[in-house]
This record gives sequence, C-alpha cells and structure tokens, in this order.
Amino acid sequence: MASFIDHIIGPRIEQSDRQSHAIRYGTPGFLLLLARILLLVSLFVPYWHMELVAPQYPENLHLVAYVNHLTGDVAEIDSLNHYIGMRPLGEAAQIERTIGVYVMILFVLMIELASWIHSRWAVVLVLPVVLFPVVFLVDLHLWMSHFGMNLDPDAPLSNSVEPFVPPVLGTGMVGQFKTIATPGLGLILSSISSVLILVGLFFHRRAYLPHFKAMKAEKAG
Repeated sequence: MASFIDHIIGPRIEQSDRQSHAIRYGTPGFLLLLARILLLVSLFVPYWHMELVAPQYPENLHLVAYVNHLTGDVAEIDSLNHYIGMRPLGEAAQIERTIGVYVMILFVLMIELASWIHSRWAVVLVLPVVLFPVVFLVDLHLWMSHFGMNLDPDAPLSNSVEPFVPPVLGTGMVGQFKTIATPGLGLILSSISSVLILVGLFFHRRAYLPHFKAMKAEKAG
C-alpha cells in the first residue's frame, strides 16, 4: 500500500535540494496557484454574452450566463421564444447550473492537490480543469441546438421561423433577429487558467521527472 501511495505522490525532494533550486521547484506551484486564483475569480463574473439585435428594440436584448444563473432580458427573450415555440431559457442546463459552483470549487481543490503530487498523476487530476472551457462551450452548443431544433409546431408563429442553431460564438440570424455571442470574462479567465496549468505541467515534468526515474530505478535495483 505504501509503495502504491509513493508511486502516486512521486519522489520526495530534500529540503536542501529545494532551497538550492528554488525556481525549478517553485515555478510549477506558482503557476498552478495563479490558475486557482483565476478559476475562483471566474465564479463571480459572466461566462457568456448573447445580444439580440432587432429594429423594435433600440437598445437590443441581452442575455448573460454565469456558472450558476442567467441574467439580462431573460423574461423578454422567453416571451419572444414562446411565440416561435421555444422552451423557456430557465429549463436549459438546470443540472449544470445547480452543480456549477461546486464543480468549480472541486476544480480548485484538484489543482491544489496536483501541486503536491510529483508524478504524472498530476496530469490526470488537472485534465478536467484544462478541458473545462471547451466543455462549457460544447454543452452550451448542445443545449442551444436542442432548444432551437425542437420548436413546438403548435406555437402561434411556428411557421415563421425554421429550426435553427445560433452560434455559441460569433454572429448568426434567427428570423429577423441578429445574434451576437461573445465569451464573458469568466470564460476568458478559465481559459487563461487552462493555459497556466499546461505551462505549469511542463515545468512540473522538468522538475520532477528525473527524480521519478531515479526512484523507479532504485526500486528496480
């Protein structure tokens, strides 16, 4: 059991070695610390914006998505969607919004744990965090596709709009409306966090791989 735990945690570094090579061993931890901070900050800012441009709305309509809730002109957009047979926005991604904050906190803990592991298992821990921005956009696209392609045929204006899938990023057209979708600060911060993690893993490997190989060679001998 102890051998298995040592294999997971990786080699232990002598304090004297750490002090002699402070930058080598400190860089991965510092980068992962920055990644954790950015991920935490992203919880409190928008992840995604969508603007609906139409002549009858001089200031346009705005939809803002956070990790755990929607804000903006949700009621007005739902009212418009009702006439073309689209379900209310609040019915989308209910599970994701319910667990979103807890998942992000778990991600922060996983990054923290990875900073204490000196083996390749650190990569396994942080991989979900690295992929999170892409998963967020894919999940958003799937929900928009599901709602846009499954319109109620009995809606008052069901014949006025063909099934549609607005782009999650960029511009598109839905009937007379132009949609403009942009990443929010939260998504940008989580993406930067993913890049910092990848860079941190590079320095992590450079710092601990020689010790890991030496530890394996010692046990094999």
